[in-house]
Amino acid sequence: MKRDTPKYVLGLSLLFGCLFPVSIPAQNTPGVTDNEILIGSCSALEGPSHFLGTETVTGAKAYFAMINEAGGVDGRKLKLVAYDDSYDPAKTEVCFNRLMEQKVFALGFFVGTPTAVKYIPMAESNKIPVVGLFTGAQTLYVPLRHWVVNVRASYFDETREQIDGMWGTLGYRKIGVIYPEDAFGAAVLEGVKAALKTHSAEPIAVASYQRQTAQVGGAIDTVRSANPEAVVVVGPSNTVAPILKQSHAKGWKPLFLTVSFVGTDELILEAGPDAEGTVITQVVPPYYLTEYKTVALYRRTLTKFFPSAQPNFVSLEGFVDGMVLVEGLKRAGKDATREGLIRAIESIHDHDLGLGPQLKLNYSSKEHKGFDHVIPTVIRGGRAVPFTDWSTAAAK
Repeated sequence: MKRDTPKYVLGLSLLFGCLFPVSIPAQNTPGVTDNEILIGSCSALEGPSHFLGTETVTGAKAYFAMINEAGGVDGRKLKLVAYDDSYDPAKTEVCFNRLMEQKVFALGFFVGTPTAVKYIPMAESNKIPVVGLFTGAQTLYVPLRHWVVNVRASYFDETREQIDGMWGTLGYRKIGVIYPEDAFGAAVLEGVKAALKTHSAEPIAVASYQRQTAQVGGAIDTVRSANPEAVVVVGPSNTVAPILKQSHAKGWKPLFLTVSFVGTDELILEAGPDAEGTVITQVVPPYYLTEYKTVALYRRTLTKFFPSAQPNFVSLEGFVDGMVLVEGLKRAGKDATREGLIRAIESIHDHDLGLGPQLKLNYSSKEHKGFDHVIPTVIRGGRAVPFTDWSTAAAK
């Protein structure tokens, strides 16, 4: 056989392939080198809702720093590249393209529904995983989106907890909704309506306001005129705080409730005494309950790597999202690919993250929502206090 024949060349290729195996998947996967895994994020690092973005990213970076100090994942250090979108849908395409230019391996720690509904189609078309979004919009959960991995419970879970608690324990039947004119407001309103429908009811009054503004007087007056016993208020802290303040200034004090996206600690800071008595459903335990193993770990890690940062619900959630992403990377193995990361996360079943027995992580090829547990809290003395008895929420 001549040495320049294709068979001879093929034989040499097979021989050398056996003698010197090469990690082809890792070498060919964007964002993965022998020493580093690059993760990308777009969130509100600037603008009126910057607290949500900066704290989510801080939590994730704290966990990554801890992992890196211990040697990384399979010897690779984790690097998070975070860019600002100001919680503005108009800025999403530019932010996403910047991450694609960086050739990140995966995405995570995004903030908000109006921006998420823009990012998800882009991620799907690029076949890149998105792990951990600070939003509970139903469109991210149903139908299943192969490239989207949710960690937190959904807004449907949160609003169901709110409505069922008020309906069953408090006997409230007259419930109103004040919401922003965006995808976030629509998502929570949809959740409230779905929860009330199970009781053959609907909101007694709904009114919207322009997103990211304090122009809420008209919405307040509209819902107030129906005399509801409770009102679900939707928005980040910079819009919910004005609603609480203006309502109380008018002498209107129904039971106000809101979902976790509000940024509990920022709401308490911005609304001051007017936050007192507000019910907020949470998707992670209160950050001061250090009897939970992971809450204690979060506190120690935050103090070590971000000593000037104050613990809060938002950065704790970012920390937990980071844990899920890292667990997926560990299971994906040395030759991690984007598809392999998704399959690895889908292999996580009944996984104890150290957040209590009701917050165990569960995924499958048919379910990309890690948690479905919701923790109701009420603001008492400037702190979000968890409760199980809804009569506690109505106590003045």
